[in-house]
Amino acid sequence: MSVRIGIIGAGSAVFSMRVVGDLIRAEDLSGSEIVLMDIDEKRLSAVEILANRFVEEFEANLKFKKTTDLDDAIRDSDFVINTALVGGHEYLEKAREIGEKYGYYRGIDAQEFNMVSDYYTLSNFNQLSYFVNIARRISELSPKAWMIQAANPVFEGTTLITRAVPEVNVVGFCHGHHGVFEIAKKIGLDVEKLDWQIAGFNHAIWLNRFRYDGKDAYPLIEKLQNENWRPQTPFDDQLSPMAFEMLNFYGMMPIGDTVRNSTWRYHRNFKTKLRWYGSPWGGADSELGWEWYKQTLKSTVKVIEELAKLALESKERIFKVERVSELAKKFNVPEEIFQEFFAVVEEESGEQHIPFMKALTSGKPERLVVNIRNNGVIPGIPDDVVVEIPAVVDSEGIHPEKIDPPLNDQVLRLYLYPRMVRMELAVRAFLERDVNYIYEILHRDPRTRSEGQVESVIEEIAHLPENKPMREHYKIP
Repeated sequence: MSVRIGIIGAGSAVFSMRVVGDLIRAEDLSGSEIVLMDIDEKRLSAVEILANRFVEEFEANLKFKKTTDLDDAIRDSDFVINTALVGGHEYLEKAREIGEKYGYYRGIDAQEFNMVSDYYTLSNFNQLSYFVNIARRISELSPKAWMIQAANPVFEGTTLITRAVPEVNVVGFCHGHHGVFEIAKKIGLDVEKLDWQIAGFNHAIWLNRFRYDGKDAYPLIEKLQNENWRPQTPFDDQLSPMAFEMLNFYGMMPIGDTVRNSTWRYHRNFKTKLRWYGSPWGGADSELGWEWYKQTLKSTVKVIEELAKLALESKERIFKVERVSELAKKFNVPEEIFQEFFAVVEEESGEQHIPFMKALTSGKPERLVVNIRNNGVIPGIPDDVVVEIPAVVDSEGIHPEKIDPPLNDQVLRLYLYPRMVRMELAVRAFLERDVNYIYEILHRDPRTRSEGQVESVIEEIAHLPENKPMREHYKIP
């Protein structure tokens, strides 16, 4: 069944190419039209060139077009994927530097249970505003379309959309649950024989079920904490000391980015991060870890641009492992990032966006991990809070699994509840146009020493030139 798909923020090259690779292999979506939208015309053009070359080399029946106009990507679409980061990483670094100037290590958006370095919930008003704007445009231009929220912050963002524009069909996706497969691989288990389940919030998910051949396999995980471990990249933390520290305290294994989201006890400074997330980076969210990520991202963009140039200059097949590997080495792209391209060239990416579309349009059921309103799935969590849980998707929609066994009381009350409170404060600040909710978050922050510190940091961030909408929204003089 052919559909129309809009991808907002399509200049995010690695993500876009992973989606394109999955579309190439999705026979159920043959004949579809994909509109690539971004305001960065250079990066957008590179992705469009490569997407069309991909179609040519794999003889796929797909049509790609590019636009810088949001409405063009939304109008008459069946699915709209939002992967845009408003202001890019440049803005995030500006806000972080101001935060650190006033004594907030790693910036004001680094908060307990929310340490991921591009998951801004306080200072990036423009990101949240863009989410709502997209949802409203979908409501007006394509009211039956599904909005697929891939951009961070997924938890706050998807919850905000469901409250601000409740008529829009929205689902959030993340690939953090792949940490389950990483654990299974380390143990030596066949994933096909694994009976697993996770539940929680985005970047706050926990392994509530882990069985193999009908038996509880949790003891196999616990044995791994005594093995020698050293991270291969800053993002290699699923089996870090931090993960097992959380397992021992909460009684369940944290999965994916949850491992990055612990309390200030484990994030006070770089030395502390090194202890829990390993040398030499101290995890993805330290000074060194995030710099590694930014430099890797720049190198990856160079590979994309070089591939696009080759596509224009040569008729030779460019989407082959040898060619991409050669360019990755030329621009010093680490092996694990090269594997992202390898997935595009050789196999499905593991992302859930295209399988979700296939399941809804073809009716063939898919088990996916989705971010949707709770509506009673996790007892103890309000219905209007978005949760991340497994579900079966088919032509009738999304059917959440029963969470069995339930999340334990330690995870629910000591981790999810305080994380939910931070989400509520950020979302209510936006919806009620009240900056006092943001002040309240900072007054609860152990780094805060005075009233003036809170007021000064918010005032300076709000007075960045690009934050005029933020000042007006919150009535900051």
